[in-house]
Amino acid sequence: MSYQAPLKDMLFNIEHLARIDQIAAIPGFEDAGLETAQAVLEECARFNEGVLAPLNFEADKAPSSHSGTTVTTSKGFKEAYKQYAEGGWQGLQHPTDFGGQGLPKTIGAACGEILNSANMSFALCPLLTDGAIEALLTAGSDALKATYLDKLISGEWTGTMNLTEPQAGSDLAMVRTRAEPQPDGTYKVFGTKIFITYGEHDMADNIVHLVLARVAGAPEGVKGISLFVVPKFLVKDDGALGERNDVYCVSIEHKMGIKASPTAVLQFGDHGGAVGYLVGEENRGLEYMFIMMNAARYAVGVQGIAIAERAYQKAVAYAKERVQSRPVDGSVKGPATIIHHPDVRRMLMTARALTEGCRAMAATAAAAYDAAHHHPDAEVRRQNQGFYEFMVPLVKGYSTEMSLEATNLGVQVHGGMGFIEETGAAQYYRDAKILTIYEGTTAIQANDLVGRKTARDGGQTAKAIAAQIEATEKELTTGSADAQAVAARLGAARQAFLDAVDFVAAQAKADPNAAYAASVPYLLLTGNLVAGWQLARALQVAEKQLAAGQDSDFMQAKIVTARFYADHILTRVPGVRDAIVHGAASVTALPVAAF
Repeated sequence: MSYQAPLKDMLFNIEHLARIDQIAAIPGFEDAGLETAQAVLEECARFNEGVLAPLNFEADKAPSSHSGTTVTTSKGFKEAYKQYAEGGWQGLQHPTDFGGQGLPKTIGAACGEILNSANMSFALCPLLTDGAIEALLTAGSDALKATYLDKLISGEWTGTMNLTEPQAGSDLAMVRTRAEPQPDGTYKVFGTKIFITYGEHDMADNIVHLVLARVAGAPEGVKGISLFVVPKFLVKDDGALGERNDVYCVSIEHKMGIKASPTAVLQFGDHGGAVGYLVGEENRGLEYMFIMMNAARYAVGVQGIAIAERAYQKAVAYAKERVQSRPVDGSVKGPATIIHHPDVRRMLMTARALTEGCRAMAATAAAAYDAAHHHPDAEVRRQNQGFYEFMVPLVKGYSTEMSLEATNLGVQVHGGMGFIEETGAAQYYRDAKILTIYEGTTAIQANDLVGRKTARDGGQTAKAIAAQIEATEKELTTGSADAQAVAARLGAARQAFLDAVDFVAAQAKADPNAAYAASVPYLLLTGNLVAGWQLARALQVAEKQLAAGQDSDFMQAKIVTARFYADHILTRVPGVRDAIVHGAASVTALPVAAF
């Protein structure tokens, strides 16, 4: 089946959970209310459903190719990218000062999901460009902004982030790429970078590489890393493209998934040195790069939601047409389509509930970002910034791990046909796997959640969120039978969360191995709880809308999905709590020699 953007669910979240009306009350966002959100999402859906989604399957079979120092993208990508740029989609949530549309992240994130559901391999190019734009907006000089931002925001040029090297994966203290200062204020950059998404391609006139490197004499470790702009083509004073810079693609990776996205090995400086321009101050590169990484981490979480949605839609379509066996309740005489079988319904409901829960969580986080960055009240900004920062590892970590479960279920619904590439279900499973790895593995997100987001303040931010959840529970207890059942499940999960918070906050210094052995389970527990909380909020809204006679089929489905999440997914939380609090010793008990 073809992809259809879940616009009703997205707009429900934007209106009722993210509260777009409150965002539209922020100066600068006056025109970004629900009507604008609906118009933008509908146009985004039209473009992605009609142009990008049809390219996805064929591009997986015939991915990008490398010859010499050039990369040719999959058939149709270059033309589709031209339409993407001309449509203004790259600049959706970037400042109007540089040609963007200045829309809130709450709208931009929903468009990002649609783009990634349609064609994740394609979507990776604008995702990386967004990160480069954010870094330059925050730390770039006026000259760098004037030279690069208009072209990046228009989509005329694309951006990359260059961190990883053959000997330095996530440990950036081991970066060896070097930058030598030149008399004219530029630098000559030398080194090798690997895993560079869209590091070379044929879709745009120029590629703006943001590169981590060391200046001679810099301190050892991460404190000695600087950030540089290294364009594929140098830019003349009048903005025209000049000579080719000394940065070349020497190969692209052959990957398990996202095959149409060229992942390049880039060589800098083999012919005298690549010209680079310092971003901000020397030795503060990692600080600036984290701006890109945090933007990318949230975006990768949205990719998880996107690929889960695509897999769910395909599984539902197959389940409605595949005839196999008689229903156990005798409701159909003779063989029936497999959607009549309880276990198939269980799998479809699990994928649906996980996807909708994570979508709701991401929408709420996006709204917090908008308030944190744009609200006129400093205290409101501070509170929302704390909430958003706590959410980022959850959106990234939980949503991507969720996508593996959802896409795995998508294959399982197809049965043996799911294992056959021609059906397309396997592509989503393969594509989803990278999401738990790049922009920081799940363990890296979990370590951040334990160390910076929980232990650093003694669990106060986490407990403040738990207090908000408790308030929702109390509201639910006066509602329907479904609401009361969800309240009970939510309360048990919240208490388990508080037990886990106390454990990791206490053990982070006293027994680091115990705290960090529990880090990924703690992240998954927390993400599960927060997604379940958002669906509980959604249930409250849906019951009110149903009582008012509003879109009864959609609202009833929202209630059922929230109840399913509470009964089947939130109920996992107490068991994970037990593993965290009581299971740390067995993680490291086996001697290394015994493995």
